[in-house]
Amino acid sequence: MILSHDDAGTGPAVLLLHSSVCDRRMWDPQWQALLDAGHRVVRCDFRGYGETPLADGPYGAAADVLALLDHLGIRSTALIGASYGGRIALTAAALRPEAVTALALLGAGRPGHEPTETLLAFGAQEDELLEAGEVEAAVELNVRTWLGPEADEETRELVRRMQRHNFEVQLEATGGPDKEDVDLTRVTAPTLAVSGAHDLPDFRRIAAELPALLPNARHLELPWAGHLPNLERPEEVTALLTDFLRESSAER
Repeated sequence: MILSHDDAGTGPAVLLLHSSVCDRRMWDPQWQALLDAGHRVVRCDFRGYGETPLADGPYGAAADVLALLDHLGIRSTALIGASYGGRIALTAAALRPEAVTALALLGAGRPGHEPTETLLAFGAQEDELLEAGEVEAAVELNVRTWLGPEADEETRELVRRMQRHNFEVQLEATGGPDKEDVDLTRVTAPTLAVSGAHDLPDFRRIAAELPALLPNARHLELPWAGHLPNLERPEEVTALLTDFLRESSAER
């Protein structure tokens, strides 16, 4: 199955990978700016998100992303990933390092990360609400947890809609992604690991530790940001991303 996606523009490719709270609509604020910067821009929905149907058995999320690149005839691309999408970007870059020209990670997860008690408590609370049929309360828990203080009400409503749809689809799930064990030392792409000072400690720690794990990575913490900075201050993060892509291209 090919993931549902948008594909526009010409020039060096950029693939946008969304958070598990969202779907590909989370990149609306960056879409046109990346096109205007001269990129071919692709964004996709993972299985069970947005317009991509659920899987009926185990699958590899990073393998899905690489299959999409093959389907589109893209031999090399920059990857921009948020949260779960950041984890998938890292996995894809380790599986096929020659295909990834740059990595920009916003509040990314990491393969092999052991969750803190804070993250485990969030997951337990979410599970308890969903098991009790309190979907709207679970949606609000996610909005409160993952958006920082800079997010306006329009942004909060967008995240509500995306998360509500994800729950509606995924509560029917019978399959899920396989664990994809990878060697991150295989990642060669220049990497920008962004964290938010208002995010959960897991994602701040992951971003801070990546420069020690990857050969060409740097960490930037945004003092105003929560977990989804591209939605919280879109213009500032768009400029950050386009500058990073330009610098990475100049290095090659």
